[in-house]
Amino acid sequence: MFPISDSIPSGRFPFFTLIIILLTAYVFFQQLLAPDQIVFLNKNALIASKINFSHLNTLLPFVTAIFLHAGFLHIISNMWFLWIFGDNVEDRLTPFIFLPLYLIAGIAGNLAQYFLMPNSSIPILGASGAVAGILGCYYILFPYSKIRTAVLIFYFVTIIKINAPIMLGYWFLLQLISGVVSLPFNNDQGGIAFGAHVVGFIVGVIFGILFKRK
Repeated sequence: MFPISDSIPSGRFPFFTLIIILLTAYVFFQQLLAPDQIVFLNKNALIASKINFSHLNTLLPFVTAIFLHAGFLHIISNMWFLWIFGDNVEDRLTPFIFLPLYLIAGIAGNLAQYFLMPNSSIPILGASGAVAGILGCYYILFPYSKIRTAVLIFYFVTIIKINAPIMLGYWFLLQLISGVVSLPFNNDQGGIAFGAHVVGFIVGVIFGILFKRK
């Protein structure tokens, strides 16, 4: 299932959502244009084995890793979900809460992934945890929204409307199951940071409950 649009019009232009997307795109192209991408990633991506909580400079990647991505599909999918759902969340929460939500969800997701694989040397990067926070908040704030969604049925793409809680609940359950299944594997195995997705989503749900308004 791939979301195309939602049924809730935003009351204002999603300026800060757009700023996040542009900033993320800028960092991604700086990553692509770096003379040595491995050095760039070793400095800015989250590498669990390099974290030392007694040295604050090693903790900065918990933030910088949010703005890095593994490829064009990775960044496009994350930023597309942010654009579809972020405008409404920004409108409801105001930028002063929306921006902390994005960063806190991203950092919490990275922390969760770190504790799941604390000895790993695999770089952790991407805005997935932060975007999951936006999705979790949307789940709470807009329970009656309809999401126009592209669905593949018998090799044909069909556009249908799905209730937001059903679609986002399905997404969360899929991430949760995938995360549990991946736990027995070796810490140095690469793959999707499902722990970051799940924890980021939960952070968004908490924000939605705390700041929900009629």
